[in-house]
Amino acid sequence: MTPKILIIDDNQAVLNFLKIIILQKGKYDATVLQDSTLAYKTIEEGNYDILLLDMDMPEVTGLDILSHIREKKISITTIVLTGVEDIDLAVSAMKLGTYDYILKPIEEDRLFNAIETALLKRELSGIISGEEYSARFSDSRHADVFKDIVTRDPNMYHIFSLVEKFAGTNNSILIWGESGSGKELIARAIHRISDRRDKKFVAVNAGIFAQELFTSEFFGHEKGAFTGALRDKMGFIEEANEGTLFLDEIGELPLPIQVKLLRVLQEQEFYRVGSTKNIRTDVRIIAATNKNLFEEIKKGAFRKDLFFRLNINAINLPPLRERKCDIPLLAGHFLQMFNEKYGKRIMKISAAVLKMLNAYPFPGNVRELMNIINSAIIVETGEELKKSSLPNYFLNGDTSFNSPDDDSIPVSLAEAEKKHIKAVLAYTSNNHTKAAQILGISRVNLLAKIKKYSI
Repeated sequence: MTPKILIIDDNQAVLNFLKIIILQKGKYDATVLQDSTLAYKTIEEGNYDILLLDMDMPEVTGLDILSHIREKKISITTIVLTGVEDIDLAVSAMKLGTYDYILKPIEEDRLFNAIETALLKRELSGIISGEEYSARFSDSRHADVFKDIVTRDPNMYHIFSLVEKFAGTNNSILIWGESGSGKELIARAIHRISDRRDKKFVAVNAGIFAQELFTSEFFGHEKGAFTGALRDKMGFIEEANEGTLFLDEIGELPLPIQVKLLRVLQEQEFYRVGSTKNIRTDVRIIAATNKNLFEEIKKGAFRKDLFFRLNINAINLPPLRERKCDIPLLAGHFLQMFNEKYGKRIMKISAAVLKMLNAYPFPGNVRELMNIINSAIIVETGEELKKSSLPNYFLNGDTSFNSPDDDSIPVSLAEAEKKHIKAVLAYTSNNHTKAAQILGISRVNLLAKIKKYSI
């Protein structure tokens, strides 16, 4: 949605100038109003995002309009424009909720910086397009299922429609996406919409088990099957019977386990470790991967027949760097979440921090953004989340953040990922477990990337 800007000033020359320079940017709608007596009605009916407001006007003044906006709780962000350097006036305007205060003659760079940061803060607080946000969700028959997935990205709404369609079948589903992009949230949404919603949803990270341990955990074992098997144990397959089994990082499964999983999909039966009795099962498998399984098949590391069994329906989740519009929303969501968790009252995120977050490529995706906000909130002592509270690895990484207006990212994603992993490893003093937690990936996956990039 194009941000809508309303300009109220009794000087027509000022209105003409502002409208021209704003429209020349090509990314805003601009409406001008010279008669301030029409301001109340125009603001209430226009659904504007930003108000550029002159203070010194006859009949209805800027302070009158600010008071009206506050009294009616109108969702609009105000930037005051005035030719009078009056400290008392500025204080009064700020108390009434104005976002910024700019003196005339107006400098273009100053104006557009104020507009951009104001829009970022509106996104952060969830004010911008709040009605549009609700309307998009209301298009879904299962809006409540998706309410925990914070997004305004059109590609994500398309994914929601696929989820609704795929959930109505019993087909296996393969979710493609980078670590931390929200694959388990999508798997849970599928389960909640499906006919299996009243049965168990069992989530398993296939990358954290050694082969022998995974066999026992996945299929269960009989008492005495091996040293330490003191009693019968139900595996993940039995636990999820009649429900949904979510297998994350399916690309990490060893080939012998892949063979056994294929049998479950084909024959709907399996054997516990140490038993010759087959057990029938009715379970839906949703798998997820952050690997290129086509490449794994070429290398002989993943079975082609298992791939085709799992990939009956496929969902491709975009990484966070392709969902830039969601970064302020997610940052605001995590701010509220961790404020509640830690009993903090951090009311906002500084514009400098928002610019840094928007410029960052997020190799760890949504999970990494959550971890960054979590860490910063613990450190922050004021009411605004500032740059000084961000994790050292984020501030010190080779990401060109010394210039807050530099939105560039490394040309190669692999290069960015390598640099980021090196920075996190340095931050954790080469503690692989802590580094994997920060990155939002398994320790096994981290070790594989360390080997891949020769770190």
